[in-house]
Amino acid sequence: MNIDLADMRLFLHVVEAGSITAGSARAHLALASGSERLRAMEAALGLRLLERGRRGVTPTPAGETLVRHARLVQAQMERLRAELGDHAGGLRGTVRLQCNTAAMSEYLPDALAGFMARHPGVDIDLEEGLSAEVARAVRDGAADVGIVADTVDLAGLDALPFRTDRLVAVAAPAAAARLLAPGAQAVSFSRLLDLEHVGLAGDSALARYLARQAEQSGRVLRARVRVRGFDAVCAMAARGIGVGIVSEPAARRCARTLDLAVIELADAWTLRRLVVCVREGVALARPARRLADELAA
Repeated sequence: MNIDLADMRLFLHVVEAGSITAGSARAHLALASGSERLRAMEAALGLRLLERGRRGVTPTPAGETLVRHARLVQAQMERLRAELGDHAGGLRGTVRLQCNTAAMSEYLPDALAGFMARHPGVDIDLEEGLSAEVARAVRDGAADVGIVADTVDLAGLDALPFRTDRLVAVAAPAAAARLLAPGAQAVSFSRLLDLEHVGLAGDSALARYLARQAEQSGRVLRARVRVRGFDAVCAMAARGIGVGIVSEPAARRCARTLDLAVIELADAWTLRRLVVCVREGVALARPARRLADELAA
């Protein structure tokens, strides 16, 4: 049996992405090259590792076994790289960090800039996802560190405070005046579902989170236009295209330069405490441990 580290990394990328196309891209391979390497792995082992379907791929029982061991090998290699880096002076290694949309857009850029300036030998592999997906990735060993809302299941994880995040609505002032009842300071999410929205792209964690909240009330969130990033949502909303829902720091920042109304949301789920999480009882490589500690600090 001969499986090299590059093959294992490719296989993990494919399983975590649920797609050979996306997994190959994460591994910086063309689809044809990624597919060929996976077929060669299966041929060398004499086992089918992936179930291929119209909606993507899932690991077979043999593939699950490979995933489990590949993650252990990857973690050991990162620890080795980190410990050898100690001898060279300074931290070295790659940290797999996953987080939700608010953390990605508003809170992480400054925090990561400082960390990476202090530790030039550390690279960050950063991905965005729903808080529940991020927590599961950390629990399963697919990520070293996660940033999630503390409303998700944190069983098996050590969680440290990171930030408090509030979602708010943004709209052109005239539209906002029609939304709020006389004397009211906030509006309900269900009231906003009667309107057209400026939404984030469909693969955004926040877009999926809001769609799920709408579904739980038996409604559908209608996005008239979808854009990338909170700033673009605010710019479109200010021009009257629709109402948007973004993290409050982004809304307040954009309101300083745009004719934009910021409206509080009455729903309790719009106030979220973000936490840094790592696997409970697992010794992290020093770069990941240092990143988690510095983010929490």
